Amino acid sequence: MTQTPSTGLPRPTPQLDIDTEPFWTGGKDGKLLIHRCQDCGYRVHPPTTFCPTCDGRNVIPEAVSGRGTVVSCTVNHKQWLPGLPVPYVLAFVAIEEQDDVRLVTNITHCPAEDVHIGQKVEVYFEQAADIWAPLFKPVGA
Repeated sequence: MTQTPSTGLPRPTPQLDIDTEPFWTGGKDGKLLIHRCQDCGYRVHPPTTFCPTCDGRNVIPEAVSGRGTVVSCTVNHKQWLPGLPVPYVLAFVAIEEQDDVRLVTNITHCPAEDVHIGQKVEVYFEQAADIWAPLFKPVGA
Protein backbone atom coordinates (compact mmCIF):
# COMPACT_ATOMS: atom_id res chain seq x y z
CA MET A 1 0.00 0.00 0.00
CA THR A 2 1.31 3.41 -0.85
CA GLN A 3 0.40 6.95 -0.10
CA THR A 4 0.63 9.98 -2.31
CA PRO A 5 0.67 13.60 -1.33
CA SER A 6 -2.35 15.67 -2.19
CA THR A 7 -2.62 16.29 -5.90
CA GLY A 8 -4.56 19.46 -5.27
CA LEU A 9 -7.68 17.86 -6.70
CA PRO A 10 -10.88 19.05 -5.11
CA ARG A 11 -11.91 16.43 -2.60
CA PRO A 12 -14.43 17.17 0.12
CA THR A 13 -13.14 15.85 3.42
CA PRO A 14 -15.30 13.92 5.88
CA GLN A 15 -15.96 14.99 9.44
CA LEU A 16 -13.87 12.71 11.66
CA ASP A 17 -15.32 11.14 14.78
CA ILE A 18 -14.26 8.41 17.19
CA ASP A 19 -15.57 5.68 14.86
CA THR A 20 -14.36 6.99 11.48
CA GLU A 21 -11.00 8.52 12.37
CA PRO A 22 -8.96 5.28 12.03
CA PHE A 23 -10.41 4.60 8.55
CA TRP A 24 -9.63 8.11 7.29
CA THR A 25 -6.20 8.48 8.90
CA GLY A 26 -4.72 4.96 8.62
CA GLY A 27 -3.36 5.80 5.19
CA LYS A 28 -0.81 8.06 6.86
CA ASP A 29 0.92 4.83 7.88
CA GLY A 30 0.04 3.04 4.63
CA LYS A 31 -2.71 0.99 6.29
CA LEU A 32 -6.31 0.45 5.24
CA LEU A 33 -8.05 0.05 8.59
CA ILE A 34 -11.41 -1.72 8.71
CA HIS A 35 -13.21 -2.34 12.01
CA ARG A 36 -13.39 -6.00 13.08
CA CYS A 37 -15.32 -7.67 15.86
CA GLN A 38 -12.91 -9.34 18.26
CA ASP A 39 -15.63 -11.74 19.41
CA CYS A 40 -16.84 -13.22 16.11
CA GLY A 41 -14.31 -11.92 13.56
CA TYR A 42 -16.85 -10.09 11.38
CA ARG A 43 -15.54 -6.95 9.66
CA VAL A 44 -17.78 -3.90 9.93
CA HIS A 45 -17.96 -1.01 7.45
CA PRO A 46 -18.91 1.82 7.65
CA PRO A 47 -16.90 1.98 10.85
CA THR A 48 -18.71 1.54 14.14
CA THR A 49 -17.92 -0.05 17.48
CA PHE A 50 -21.02 -2.29 17.36
CA CYS A 51 -21.05 -5.69 15.62
CA PRO A 52 -24.25 -6.26 13.61
CA THR A 53 -23.59 -10.02 13.51
CA CYS A 54 -23.12 -10.96 17.18
CA ASP A 55 -24.23 -7.74 18.92
CA GLY A 56 -20.73 -7.49 20.38
CA ARG A 57 -19.16 -4.22 21.45
CA ASN A 58 -15.54 -5.37 21.12
CA VAL A 59 -14.96 -3.94 17.63
CA ILE A 60 -11.64 -2.30 16.77
CA PRO A 61 -9.86 -1.15 13.59
CA GLU A 62 -7.45 -3.64 12.03
CA ALA A 63 -5.29 -3.39 8.92
CA VAL A 64 -6.40 -5.38 5.88
CA SER A 65 -4.34 -6.25 2.81
CA GLY A 66 -5.60 -3.37 0.69
CA ARG A 67 -6.48 -5.72 -2.16
CA GLY A 68 -9.97 -6.01 -3.55
CA THR A 69 -12.27 -6.56 -6.50
CA VAL A 70 -14.43 -4.07 -8.40
CA VAL A 71 -18.04 -5.23 -7.91
CA SER A 72 -19.76 -2.21 -9.47
CA CYS A 73 -18.57 0.89 -11.28
CA THR A 74 -19.67 3.86 -13.31
CA VAL A 75 -17.82 6.49 -15.28
CA ASN A 76 -18.78 10.05 -14.42
CA HIS A 77 -18.42 12.67 -17.14
CA LYS A 78 -19.83 15.64 -15.18
CA GLN A 79 -17.43 18.03 -13.50
CA TRP A 80 -19.21 18.43 -10.14
CA LEU A 81 -16.43 20.56 -8.61
CA PRO A 82 -14.16 23.17 -10.21
CA GLY A 83 -10.85 21.57 -11.17
CA LEU A 84 -12.21 18.03 -11.03
CA PRO A 85 -10.87 16.17 -14.06
CA VAL A 86 -13.35 14.11 -16.02
CA PRO A 87 -14.03 11.37 -16.75
CA TYR A 88 -13.49 9.57 -13.46
CA VAL A 89 -14.54 6.19 -12.14
CA LEU A 90 -16.71 5.69 -9.08
CA ALA A 91 -16.72 2.11 -7.84
CA PHE A 92 -17.71 -0.32 -5.14
CA VAL A 93 -14.66 -2.36 -4.19
CA ALA A 94 -15.09 -5.53 -2.11
CA ILE A 95 -12.08 -6.08 0.13
CA GLU A 96 -10.23 -9.37 -0.27
CA GLU A 97 -10.76 -10.39 3.35
CA GLN A 98 -14.58 -10.16 3.36
CA ASP A 99 -16.68 -9.81 0.22
CA ASP A 100 -19.55 -7.95 1.91
CA VAL A 101 -17.27 -5.11 3.03
CA ARG A 102 -17.47 -2.71 0.11
CA LEU A 103 -15.84 0.66 -0.16
CA VAL A 104 -17.12 3.51 -2.31
CA THR A 105 -14.01 4.84 -4.01
CA ASN A 106 -12.34 5.99 -7.21
CA ILE A 107 -10.35 3.75 -9.55
CA THR A 108 -7.34 5.53 -11.03
CA HIS A 109 -4.05 4.84 -12.84
CA CYS A 110 -5.81 3.48 -15.94
CA PRO A 111 -8.19 4.77 -18.60
CA ALA A 112 -11.74 5.00 -17.27
CA GLU A 113 -13.01 2.72 -20.04
CA ASP A 114 -10.65 -0.06 -18.90
CA VAL A 115 -12.23 -0.41 -15.44
CA HIS A 116 -14.54 -3.42 -15.24
CA ILE A 117 -16.47 -5.59 -12.82
CA GLY A 118 -14.24 -8.36 -11.50
CA GLN A 119 -11.06 -6.30 -11.88
CA LYS A 120 -8.44 -6.87 -9.17
CA VAL A 121 -7.35 -3.63 -7.53
CA GLU A 122 -5.11 -2.42 -4.71
CA VAL A 123 -5.34 0.55 -2.41
CA TYR A 124 -3.21 3.66 -2.34
CA PHE A 125 -3.83 6.82 -0.36
CA GLU A 126 -4.25 10.44 -1.33
CA GLN A 127 -3.85 13.02 1.40
CA ALA A 128 -6.43 15.79 1.56
CA ALA A 129 -6.16 18.02 4.64
CA ASP A 130 -6.04 15.69 7.68
CA ILE A 131 -7.37 12.59 5.94
CA TRP A 132 -5.80 9.99 3.68
CA ALA A 133 -8.48 8.93 1.21
CA PRO A 134 -8.26 5.28 0.18
CA LEU A 135 -8.33 5.11 -3.62
CA PHE A 136 -7.71 2.06 -5.78
CA LYS A 137 -5.71 1.22 -8.89
CA PRO A 138 -5.39 -1.95 -10.95
CA VAL A 139 -3.02 -4.48 -9.35
CA GLY A 140 0.47 -3.78 -10.62
CA ALA A 141 -0.34 -0.35 -12.08
